[in-house]
Amino acid sequence: MIRKFVLPALAVVGLGVAIFTVVVGSKATVPAPAVADPARPPYHAFVAGSGIVEASTENIAIGTELPGVVSKIYIQIGSRVTAGDPLFTIDDRAQRAVLATRQASVQVAEAQLADSKNQLALAESITDKRAMSVEERDKRRFATQKSEAQLAQARAELKSVETDLERLTVLAPVDGQILQLKVHLGEFAPTGVLATPLILLGNVDRLCVRVDVDENDAWRVRNGAPATGNLRGNKDIQTQLEFVRFEPYVVPKKSLTGDSSERVDTRVLQVIYGFERGELPIYVGQQMDVFIDAAEPNVTMAATKGARR
Repeated sequence: MIRKFVLPALAVVGLGVAIFTVVVGSKATVPAPAVADPARPPYHAFVAGSGIVEASTENIAIGTELPGVVSKIYIQIGSRVTAGDPLFTIDDRAQRAVLATRQASVQVAEAQLADSKNQLALAESITDKRAMSVEERDKRRFATQKSEAQLAQARAELKSVETDLERLTVLAPVDGQILQLKVHLGEFAPTGVLATPLILLGNVDRLCVRVDVDENDAWRVRNGAPATGNLRGNKDIQTQLEFVRFEPYVVPKKSLTGDSSERVDTRVLQVIYGFERGELPIYVGQQMDVFIDAAEPNVTMAATKGARR
């Protein structure tokens, strides 16, 4: 009885479920709307490239010549600085102790020189040659010269300590803004090239865009060619770009992810463009879609042939 009615019924139900699944799955999937419309090139002939915004001075990674524990920080993230302003200071107590020692050494050397000069003056003031031998006078003269040399050495050592003490305070090399501050009070500041710089500094009144142009299109980019940049994610934030320079060495392309180890098998010509930031909500490190005005390939080739003739 079960085999006669139940099993066929289950088979019919299973077949119905399978047909329903196939019908539902075969419906066309409605594509999701784009988060942001892509930027459109304003030129008839153009070269497209991805760019990353950087300071007009390039992004300067501030380091320290002498390692040590940070004792003072004079700036904050976003602070405006001028060339020569102090940024941070390494603990200088040991150097100040050495400085006091060198200052005392200079004072001792000055006193010894004064005494040597006094002894030499007394010797030279004696008119009677029999009262003091020539050897004694020469001895006092040499003692004065030695004291002068010792004083010069003490002053040189003092100057060296003062220079090291000045080097413990890191100064801003250019006018600009603090973009990153990765050093804190009490932390050890090492020397050398760091993966994360202690301070990132740059002039952001005028920004630059470092555009990667595929090597296959590099020959189409003219010196001084105008360009337009659109902020990645919002094509309405657009600005005209002014040609600055070529980076004449073609380099392997890096993915714009911030990881310097990520590379693709493409070489690119880097073209630097600049623009006035003004009120634009554009920040260092953002990506831009850049379109560079380029001549048609046949026009360029014709111009090349004409130049050869």
